Amino acid sequence: MMKAVENVFMKKSNRIGIMILVLILMNFSARMSKRKHSKPLKSNANKDFYKNLARILKIVIPGVNSKEFWLLMIFSGFLVSRTFLSLYVAELDGKLVSLMVKRKKKEFLFGILWWMIVAIPATYTNSMLNFIQNKLAIGFRTRLVRYMHGKYLEDETFYKLANLDDRVKNADQLITQDVNNFCHSLAGLYANLAKPILDIIIFHRQLIKNVGFEADFALNVLVQISATLMRKMTPPFGMYASEGQKLEGEYRYAQTRLIENAEEIALYNSHEREKGIIWSFYDKIVKHSKIVFKSKFWYSMLEDFVIKYYWGALGMMFASVPVFLGTYITNIRLLISASDAFGRVMYSYKEVVELGGYLSRAVELLDIFEDIKNEKFVKRNADANEIVEKRGIVIYTSDEVYFSRVPIVSPTGDILIKEMTFRIVPGMHLLVVGPNGCGKSSMFRILGGLWPVYGGCLKRPVNSEIFYLPQRPYLSLGTLRDQIIYPHNENEMEKRGYSDGDLKEILTILKMENIVEREGGWDSTKDWKEVLSFGDKQRIAMARLYYHRPKFAILDECTSAVSLEFEKIMYNHAMKLGITLMTVSHRPSLWKFHNFILQFDGQGGYVFGKLDASKRLALQEEKIKIEHQLSEMKKLEAKLVELEKTRGAMKIKRNESYSKLLNPNYLSRRRSSESK
Repeated sequence: MMKAVENVFMKKSNRIGIMILVLILMNFSARMSKRKHSKPLKSNANKDFYKNLARILKIVIPGVNSKEFWLLMIFSGFLVSRTFLSLYVAELDGKLVSLMVKRKKKEFLFGILWWMIVAIPATYTNSMLNFIQNKLAIGFRTRLVRYMHGKYLEDETFYKLANLDDRVKNADQLITQDVNNFCHSLAGLYANLAKPILDIIIFHRQLIKNVGFEADFALNVLVQISATLMRKMTPPFGMYASEGQKLEGEYRYAQTRLIENAEEIALYNSHEREKGIIWSFYDKIVKHSKIVFKSKFWYSMLEDFVIKYYWGALGMMFASVPVFLGTYITNIRLLISASDAFGRVMYSYKEVVELGGYLSRAVELLDIFEDIKNEKFVKRNADANEIVEKRGIVIYTSDEVYFSRVPIVSPTGDILIKEMTFRIVPGMHLLVVGPNGCGKSSMFRILGGLWPVYGGCLKRPVNSEIFYLPQRPYLSLGTLRDQIIYPHNENEMEKRGYSDGDLKEILTILKMENIVEREGGWDSTKDWKEVLSFGDKQRIAMARLYYHRPKFAILDECTSAVSLEFEKIMYNHAMKLGITLMTVSHRPSLWKFHNFILQFDGQGGYVFGKLDASKRLALQEEKIKIEHQLSEMKKLEAKLVELEKTRGAMKIKRNESYSKLLNPNYLSRRRSSESK
């Protein structure tokens, strides 16, 4: 009767023990979301953390049919298998020690053989877990990077992020290094949390069965008290991780900036100044790293003491409850495994807050992408924010460019022209002139959709009907063919009905058909930026314009490196193709290709009207002639002043000579010297 009551009590104790253990784990998970700081941080495991994590998980695991979901399921299956294998190995260890003490050699040898056989699936399971974890990390990264690239490379977000918004200056760091760190941390965190929690539940259930509920409950209470103490003393590792990645990004940005502006820095001979700037960014990383190292030193010391020694001592006392050797060895093995599992849960708390740091950076970038898509820009200058928040109307048409009371405003908030109104239709070739910094390039950036319209109404063609040729053409990575058809690829070229022969005809018009053979054929791949001369680059850009044949083209000093003969060929053929030209240039040789002019005065004003090229050239020649005459007059005036000075000096010298001759003493001395 007593035996039956004891069995019932033990069964109920097992259930109660498991329930209490689950409650303890739930309490531990809940406490992970609370911090000692009065001001919650994004990087901490709080409500924002779970919300942001759920948002990212929808991206990296889009559904049950995704590869990542089934990898996660397989990974979970291997985690469960490893836990039960560990439990079986613990029991097997106890039996082997018992057989060894009882000197049962035959059974012991068979036990060792069986132990070696069990090692095969155990090692396979461990290797598969590492393999699948790495597969998950690269799968997560692929999903997240593709999603970010989709946001970053649409609607010129990459340009607007760098030029119109001041919140992020190192997007490349975020998309590459930070995303990689986050995905590996996310994949590792699942293994570091799921496996230990499963181990704790299974091992404690077995320990309760072996030694009773009371001892296990007392041990869990003591462990929970020490775990709470450790959580309260845990430094803000999430904030450290987020700040560290930010400082690394700023340091990398300083290095990139040095490379991009190498020529100007070298000409200024300012390498010492730039060295100081770069070292200032690096010093911030060093100072931050020292703070992190100090925090980790004291925390690691406390962590090792509690997990390895304090919990180990409790475990030895706990395992010594049974008297019989066989169960003692099994309990020791189970206890070591359970203690190791609980320690990994504690260690994973630090990984959770570090994951929160990476997560906050990734979500911040996605939020900025959304803001830029909705044309919400943030500038460091508060006055600029008030100006750039205003918006005008953009209407897409196919047959005109119409600025109606559109202000020309830079992203920094500088108002270059308060209101601009003019209209261009096909056949109206526009020449744009004016001093530097007056708003010419700014106007074309607004027309091209790079800058927002801050007021009024802009009617413009769609992007495929307007083409931009800068003074320094962009040459992409790829083949010679790719340079002419950019941004199209070969398939898109064929869909448009073009062939390599058609491209050769375009090059023939520009008298550079020999470049195909010279550079090794259409499929030759080189660093075209370094291979081609400046003049060849500008002719390639013009060939690109002929291939696309848009209705409107913006030509920004795009013929500055070619001769007048080639310039004439380029413009005549573009006009023959029906392309309406809008040119920014100071070269008088281009005036005859335009019939309208937009002239900026550099003081916030402008004039728009018809252009009589011959009359303007005559006026220009007369102006040059008058300026030459004025410069000659200045030279004559300077010569006259010089002659007057010489004449005055000679007059003074002559007067001094007369005064000497009239002096009696001078005459007597001269006579005496002559007589001698």
